[in-house]
Amino acid sequence: MRSLNGRYILRIEDIDEQRSREELVDELMRDLIWLGLDWDEGPDVGGSFGPYIQTERKTLYESALAKLKEAGLLYPCYCSRADIMAAASAPHGLASEGRRYPGTCRHLTKEEALRKEQHKKPSLRMKVPEQAIVFTDDIVGPQVYPLEKSGDFVVRRADEMISYQLAVVVDDALMGITHVLRGADLLDSTPRQLLLYEALGYTPPRFAHVPLIVDAEGKRLAKRNRGLSLSFLRGQGIQPQRIVGWLAWAAGLIPSPEPVSPSQLVQSFDMAQIKPEPIKLTHDALKMLFAPMPNLQ
Repeated sequence: MRSLNGRYILRIEDIDEQRSREELVDELMRDLIWLGLDWDEGPDVGGSFGPYIQTERKTLYESALAKLKEAGLLYPCYCSRADIMAAASAPHGLASEGRRYPGTCRHLTKEEALRKEQHKKPSLRMKVPEQAIVFTDDIVGPQVYPLEKSGDFVVRRADEMISYQLAVVVDDALMGITHVLRGADLLDSTPRQLLLYEALGYTPPRFAHVPLIVDAEGKRLAKRNRGLSLSFLRGQGIQPQRIVGWLAWAAGLIPSPEPVSPSQLVQSFDMAQIKPEPIKLTHDALKMLFAPMPNLQ
């Protein structure tokens, strides 16, 4: 973080190649620049820890997989999502993934695995120990997370796509990332990633999970909320300093929603001021965003 004299890296996480498109990357970078954000390293400016595009880092992920295999921490899994959903013993796991994997393939013999592989290419799962991961989040506070809640998780899909969990651990470790600031929806991914950091012999960064913006009922914003996208707001003539000021106020960083640029927030940035509660887009909150504000001098 620049408030700690750190460097900011832009990394394009495009390992899901079916969903990633070049025009979306271009739009993301345009939006960041329009908001007044910039980066010290990235795909367009280079740096010491490139490449900065995940699809160009596949050999690094394969090396990590080989290390985990050698340690006996991975096993092939032939279960489909439907198989897991149908398993009576599969309770809910991570919020984003539905049912917890019940360990169906964990104890297959080599002969059983070979028979299954004749009909289906397997994914690779990480063996999760029966222990709790304890860590302190810089915004949410102390966390105790029993790993068995999430079950053995996929590190490489059957179509050979590397999982988000493995890719970001390898990237953050090799890029020397010391602080990770991300959305609260990824809080329950942190225990898995800490397990991978330990298994791969990496030093984990500090984590801080910022509150999400939700609708007035507390539900997470979805694609149907396109009317609040940056491209829409820009099209309505709303200045980026107004959006940054509103976000900074809603997060608890400044006392009122006045126009401000990201660079102006650096020196006074204090993680302790960020409220952990979700930011609700109530009628009054939206009025503050769209109401006229004085121009930034």
